[in-house]
Amino acid sequence: MIVASCIKIVPQANAIVLERLGGYQATWGVGLHFKVPFIDRVAKRVILKEQVVDFAPQPVITKDNVTMRIDTVVFFQITDPKLYAYGVENPIMAIENLTATTLRNIIGDLELDETLTSRETINTKMRSALDVATDPWGIKVNRVELKNIIPPAAIQDAMEKQMKAERERREAILRAEGEKTSTILVAEGQKESVILEAEAQKQSQILRAEAKKEATIREAEGEAQAILSIQQATADGIRFIKEAAPDNGVIQLKSLEAFAKAADGKATKIIIPSEIQGIAGLVKSIAEVSKDEQ
Repeated sequence: MIVASCIKIVPQANAIVLERLGGYQATWGVGLHFKVPFIDRVAKRVILKEQVVDFAPQPVITKDNVTMRIDTVVFFQITDPKLYAYGVENPIMAIENLTATTLRNIIGDLELDETLTSRETINTKMRSALDVATDPWGIKVNRVELKNIIPPAAIQDAMEKQMKAERERREAILRAEGEKTSTILVAEGQKESVILEAEAQKQSQILRAEAKKEATIREAEGEAQAILSIQQATADGIRFIKEAAPDNGVIQLKSLEAFAKAADGKATKIIIPSEIQGIAGLVKSIAEVSKDEQ
């Protein structure tokens, strides 16, 4: 039994602080170890894994004199079993008290709103302060988190009312902005409608004017073409008469035909040209020649 008690097996992530005759002898790591009976003794068994400690809520006072309760969670790891065994009597209680005092110092420099919105800043400051303070104890603080921030009931009620008022204000602003946007869109739509209608009327007037212009041009071109055709026909007739070279008898005969057409009974006034006597003499001459031939 004595020999068996002198054989020690240290598991993974553990360490044993060995004392000889009441003084520190060695720190055993993982593996098989032997100690001298009645002289050596195991002073402390140390767990080297990262550990988590959840401390009870601590009362703190902010810069604007608001009392609240904050509970913290500390993640730490033992790096030196010897310092951990001989550095402080109760390391967990020491860390708890150190956490409470550090938290009060940090929160005392912040107002309520800053405390509620600066969790990351508070966590960083606390981890840095605790890590420096626990280093002589062989403890390394890896992380500190504020688990809960519990303000007084009156403050909670005021915060809820403030949040409700803020939400109602945002709702009113959003509703007003929506109505404003709707009114602007309606006005822009009416404006666009009037502009498009005016553009349509303008285009319609332009098209009607162009159509009227085109019709006038076509009509004028038609009249000009007709006049040109008439003049061309008249010129052709005159040219044919010139080519035919009629004698005086033909000319006088045509004159009589024209006079007969003018005196067909439809005209109320007849202007007889002075040459009508010559035409009458011509007719008489023709009659006498006819008698002589008979």
